[in-house]
Amino acid sequence: MLTNILARGGPAVGYLFLRYLRAVLLLVAMPLAVLFGWIVPSATAELVRFANGERRQAAWQLGRSLDDELPPALPRRPGDVATLVRDKSFKRSLRVLLMPLAMIPELLVAVIAVAGVPSAVVSIALWWLSPGNFSLMGLNVDNWVEALTLGPLQIGVGLWFLGRVAPALARGHAKAALNLLAPSPEQVETAKLERRVEELTKSRAGAVDSHGAELRRIERDLHDGTQAQLVSLAMRIGIAKQTMAEDPEKAAKLLDDARDGAEQAMTELRGVLRTMYPPILADRGLAGAVSALAARCPLPVELRIGELGDVPAPVEAAAYFVVAESLTNVTKHSAAGHVDLQLERRGAELYLTITDDGIGGAQVSEQSDLLGRGSGLHGMLHRVQAIDGQMELRSPIGGPTTVEVSLPCG
Repeated sequence: MLTNILARGGPAVGYLFLRYLRAVLLLVAMPLAVLFGWIVPSATAELVRFANGERRQAAWQLGRSLDDELPPALPRRPGDVATLVRDKSFKRSLRVLLMPLAMIPELLVAVIAVAGVPSAVVSIALWWLSPGNFSLMGLNVDNWVEALTLGPLQIGVGLWFLGRVAPALARGHAKAALNLLAPSPEQVETAKLERRVEELTKSRAGAVDSHGAELRRIERDLHDGTQAQLVSLAMRIGIAKQTMAEDPEKAAKLLDDARDGAEQAMTELRGVLRTMYPPILADRGLAGAVSALAARCPLPVELRIGELGDVPAPVEAAAYFVVAESLTNVTKHSAAGHVDLQLERRGAELYLTITDDGIGGAQVSEQSDLLGRGSGLHGMLHRVQAIDGQMELRSPIGGPTTVEVSLPCG
């Protein structure tokens, strides 16, 4: 029981003492802030940061996560009162000036919670050395009856303050700080939009980089493969045309070689086209294409495919390549013995998760590590973000590794 009291009361008392110290600091700084705060922009900006610090500590005290904070104070020139009046963050942060109103009651509760029990034990043990100079429950102790009556009572009150009153007061202060210093709904919505714009900017930049890399790869494949085959084909046909009258047999052989070269060029061209939009998606749909990938994987794959509905072509292609790259990574790097693959529609999103029981340690990085891992995951992330999807990788050392992807279908 005593352990539970200490576990509840210790953090609460620390929070109350810290609130008292910050309130004292606020009282000391308040006259200067009133006189010079409107002139010095950094003073008002610091008040906003102070308010956000209070909200973070309040959220920690309540065991909550803090998703929104007051936006920074508006930039302004010294003496620019008009901007200061329009600054919603500054006006909200002014509520932190209410802290000194509660500093004395909170300090009193914290002191009673901390000192109540130790002072009672000391007074019970030492009152007889100097009767009348030791007190319990605010009364002087002159005899053993008072010591043994008031002492346990003060111990009980001290434990009650430590285990109940201090935590309740700390929670009340924290809730008040979270509510009073919270940004307005307009500020929260603006912050969400700004974060969304930032995410879209990053995803667009990633999509542009990925698209550029894909175009360079296709150009390289066409230049080094298909184009070389077509040039060789044209040369063989030209030579065959020149030698047809003099040596029909040689011309026929050249035409046979040209036909083989044409077939090889078509094969390479189909390979390039397959990397842009696999024909199997058009033939068998996403479920059939993923099933084919799982069937070709050398590891056993437990496949669970739910109802997918109508999936846009870019989403199908992204999901297909994520599955293909993931199964390739598992086969080459994970040392896994089993793969679990789930694909289903969840509302307006296509949800995909791939889990293997391998060694773990996979990370998303632009450059491959010593084992050749990482760059493929980076390409997967860019491909997913390019269509405004989300990808999460969990791969602790020792495994398992899980790739979760959600792609919007709306």
